[in-house]
Amino acid sequence: MVGALGRHLALAGFMGAGKTTVGREAARLTERPFVDTDAEIERHFGPIAALFDERGEAEFRAIEEEVVADALAADDPAVIALGGGAVLADTTRLRLSRRAFTVWLEVSADAAWERAGGGDRPLARDEEAFRRLHGEREWVYLEVCDGVAQGAEGVLCEALSVTVEPGAFGELAWFAGDRPAALVGDAAVLELHDPKLDASRHPLPSGEAAKRIDVVARLWDELEIGRDGVLVAVGGGTATDAAGFAAATHLRGIPWIAVPTTLVGQVDAAIGGKTGIDLEAGKNLVGAFHLPEEVVVDPLVLATLPEAERRQGLAEVVKTGLLAGRPLWELPEEEMIRAAAAFKCAVVLSDPEERGRRAILNLGHTFAHALEAASGYALPHGDAVALGLLAALRLSGQPTDVVEEVLAPRPVALDPEAAWAALARDKKTRGGRPRLVLLDGPGEPRYGVELPEEEVRAALDGLIAR
Repeated sequence: MVGALGRHLALAGFMGAGKTTVGREAARLTERPFVDTDAEIERHFGPIAALFDERGEAEFRAIEEEVVADALAADDPAVIALGGGAVLADTTRLRLSRRAFTVWLEVSADAAWERAGGGDRPLARDEEAFRRLHGEREWVYLEVCDGVAQGAEGVLCEALSVTVEPGAFGELAWFAGDRPAALVGDAAVLELHDPKLDASRHPLPSGEAAKRIDVVARLWDELEIGRDGVLVAVGGGTATDAAGFAAATHLRGIPWIAVPTTLVGQVDAAIGGKTGIDLEAGKNLVGAFHLPEEVVVDPLVLATLPEAERRQGLAEVVKTGLLAGRPLWELPEEEMIRAAAAFKCAVVLSDPEERGRRAILNLGHTFAHALEAASGYALPHGDAVALGLLAALRLSGQPTDVVEEVLAPRPVALDPEAAWAALARDKKTRGGRPRLVLLDGPGEPRYGVELPEEEVRAALDGLIAR
């Protein structure tokens, strides 16, 4: 099981680490229940300061242990903010290991005292004792945590095992460990960036050509690693799609690590475990949900990315920003990548196999895939997504200025009938009726929307040059 999928997401850390604030935001984005164990204690037993003073720390810890146990016993995965000392109990640490993915929210002693010191918290009244306790607690947070982060975006990335770190590409041997490894990736990328990984190498053709069944069949024949090995997939979205599908099906599934080297891969395609290959009838019609055990995102590798390729990824950033209700495209590059990746992690955590909410990530894509297919896949994916976003916003009755100003899409010359036929074959079509993702406003998506055929066709025709 990867990260917090199917498990509670627990936040541990010292006083003043921001567990409640970060927990609420993580719960909002993942659409999970939020439980603040300190708040639960106060709801049932009154103010913690009075409880501490009247009954003593030992009795308070016993109450805290029971409250945490109740929160972890719930069947529906929640985001749980733990009290600073909750992890001191052996039984709580055991329960966390069985029922939760635990993230340590780091905070310095200075920042913690500034936020929490000198108030009515029982253990935050004396600064010297507070700082000593901060140092003494580090060992237990290290022991119990599955990941370390700061802020909601960091927590969400940790919760789906996504590492966004400049220079991480040079550490792939650390991520692979001492397991037998197979390196599968775009041949051009492997020539440009040497992963310095002791592994058998299996180059893939660039672009959609990587996602042909004969290419994956070659991988099946070549791969010699067993289930104790790991497949490391390097390249853009097409490379990680194909390599991930090979990992999902080789020996009925082996572990894999995704290492996206394009912007579209880093903010979208490599995250979430949707792997697949193309058929003559359309893109990604054969595939599997197979989450990578780690997604290694190194923004520095984008330095060699051609500007035209960067624009392709920017279309996914704009899509994510529209869904999140934030102008992510205005952020500095590393912040932009982390924010977009964190939002996708949140959506995947709420719906890992696209049985509901995850469908929002297809905003604009129903039209985009139809245009790509009608062009014989000559139309780049990002350009198609930009056009698809125009159509989705027009049908939503929303302004299109952001898409026009940031992405500047142009109508594409292709056969309208071929595009309509491709749209009718879309995986999300039900009973011959396309099911769309629309926006009621920034950050307010609706999915599974059916509109009259003439409206959908008119929107598609508006993307095609005459």
